[in-house]
Amino acid sequence: MTAWLQHLSILPVAVPLAAGAAMLLTGDSRRRWRLALGLLSIVIQLALALTLLSMTTGYITMPWPDGVGVYLLGDWPAPFGIVAVVDRLSVVMLLLTAVLGAAAWTYATARWDRSGVHFHPLFQFLLMGLNGAFLTGDLFNLFVFFEVLLAASYGLMLHGSGRARVAAGLHYVVINLVSSFLLLIAMAIIYGVTGTLNMADLAVQAGLLSGHERQLFETGAAILGVAFLIKAAAWPLNFWLPAAYASACPPVGGMFAIMTKVGIYALLRIGSLLLPTGAPAAFGGAWMFPVGMATLAFGTIGILATTQVERQAGYCIIMSSGTLLAALGMPGVTLTGPALFYLIVSVLTLGAFFMLLELIERTQPFGAELLAVSLEAFDVEDEESPERSDDVVGVAIPAAMAFLGLAFIACGLLVTGLPPLSGFVAKFALLSAALGTSALDLPSVASWSLIAGILISGMSGIIAFSRTGIRLFWSNEDMIVPRLRISEAGPIGALVLACVLLTFWAGPVMSYLDNTARYLDKPDAYINAVLSQSPVRSVGGGQP
Repeated sequence: MTAWLQHLSILPVAVPLAAGAAMLLTGDSRRRWRLALGLLSIVIQLALALTLLSMTTGYITMPWPDGVGVYLLGDWPAPFGIVAVVDRLSVVMLLLTAVLGAAAWTYATARWDRSGVHFHPLFQFLLMGLNGAFLTGDLFNLFVFFEVLLAASYGLMLHGSGRARVAAGLHYVVINLVSSFLLLIAMAIIYGVTGTLNMADLAVQAGLLSGHERQLFETGAAILGVAFLIKAAAWPLNFWLPAAYASACPPVGGMFAIMTKVGIYALLRIGSLLLPTGAPAAFGGAWMFPVGMATLAFGTIGILATTQVERQAGYCIIMSSGTLLAALGMPGVTLTGPALFYLIVSVLTLGAFFMLLELIERTQPFGAELLAVSLEAFDVEDEESPERSDDVVGVAIPAAMAFLGLAFIACGLLVTGLPPLSGFVAKFALLSAALGTSALDLPSVASWSLIAGILISGMSGIIAFSRTGIRLFWSNEDMIVPRLRISEAGPIGALVLACVLLTFWAGPVMSYLDNTARYLDKPDAYINAVLSQSPVRSVGGGQP
């Protein structure tokens, strides 16, 4: 039984890979079959994430030292083979991806999956790339999974039609190609110096370097850090994000809410492993904090300057990335736990917000134009109606306008950090931790700068959301009461409800994340688990 459970570590990658490959064997005409296969894949990934979370916390007994599970692909030991590593940080990201993926996929099945080709296999490959990036234990496969999720995101970014989507998509593609090129250069330099790309072995080898080799390694690490900062939408190379995310179809925009967090995850993961060797500046406060503050300032100015609500959502993502980079760039691990809590809340909130905006747009006189153009371009008919219509129709839900208004208010409260929802808990925890670092005689200028940045960005968000809410709900006399499908309103309500539940469960969740921060501060458990993992063949008494 234990041996069988060990294989669960690789299934978050294998399941969406198999589902996506199977979907490619059939045409888009077999939509019901693809829906069934997609639903099965989503459910399995949710179950896997919850099971792995239980295994890392000890609720399911496993012989994992310190709750770190290592899976040797091909049964080759590290650092010679590929490894998948399951620990407290990776399972948090896996569960977050599964929850957001389930909501975005459900929303897309109402209509958007039929506004272009190959939506379902691309969505599965996106999930595969995200899960693989969170599980991999070496830099080269981190690059591989980055490219898998980016290749899928290119197709999803262009899903539908429209000149604006194509133009924004080109910027998105070019910037990510540049960052991928920097990743390759950085990995070549690091491998040339250390002879390894396994993250655990890299942490050991980096501590042995000195002189010119150390300088060359830090140069490669700096280039690697820049590549990850680009993928995290850090200033100044995040100009593409508001237009790209605003142009994407709603479920894709919602799923993209976690894309920038992959870069932040990589910075946190590699930076924590290199901590004992004296982490290079690219993975510490010397870079991350000032870049994070600049990113936060850019997002704050952007959300005030724009009046297009979809672009406001994009600037909210930039603000969240800036807050995380600045918090993680602070010395010590005091802010790491609150930062992870803020990451979870912001991803769930902004994922719901992108999908909510399309439903709110239907209340406007020309709310359904974009979707109608996409459906017309691909000659897609509504299965529930024999004749095509420009109106977005669905099953009426009680008090549709009340649902939209309350959901908008909830998202506004969560983004700006106003009480009583979990956004307030996350920002209050960040502010308290920042005040605590200042009291410990750590750089008080950085602490107070972060506090000021969080408060000013929150106030700017209140102004922007109030202005937008008045324009959308109060000042428009020609509002249309929309008919919403359960598959559209349900995912949004589920994500908002998850944020509400995090308010009540903030104690245990924050405790888990604080323990995760302490675990990251002492990476010996990760390094020893990876390098000491024995192949299965050696356990059985020799080679077959």
